[in-house]
Amino acid sequence: MPQLRFTYLVCFAVLAAFLAASAAQAHHGWAWATDEEFEITGVIQSIRLGNPHGEVTIRADGEDWVVEVGQPWRNDRVGLTKEMLSQGREITVHGHRSAREGERLVKAERVVIDGKDYDLYPGRQS
Repeated sequence: MPQLRFTYLVCFAVLAAFLAASAAQAHHGWAWATDEEFEITGVIQSIRLGNPHGEVTIRADGEDWVVEVGQPWRNDRVGLTKEMLSQGREITVHGHRSAREGERLVKAERVVIDGKDYDLYPGRQS
């Protein structure tokens, strides 16, 4: 009987790990976004930088959009600082929007601030 209980525990642990990895990949990869290129310009309302990626909320045409920018190391690598992403600044975001109908969420590949491009994924084929 103890061996059967151990087998159940191992199976449960493997299943739980698989489900957790699948959920993380679905959000943090590109699978949740459309393949179609998308561009939006708006004014920064708020920011939250950090792991697993930063989020910038912008207002465009009277609607708030959440923009996923890079992880801290990715933002640093391209020179994108917290000061550049400050409230009230205009930003243009080029990337991919959520495939979920009505969700105003964009994964940024490139942002433009004050006329300067910050290419977060320079090697990525769009």
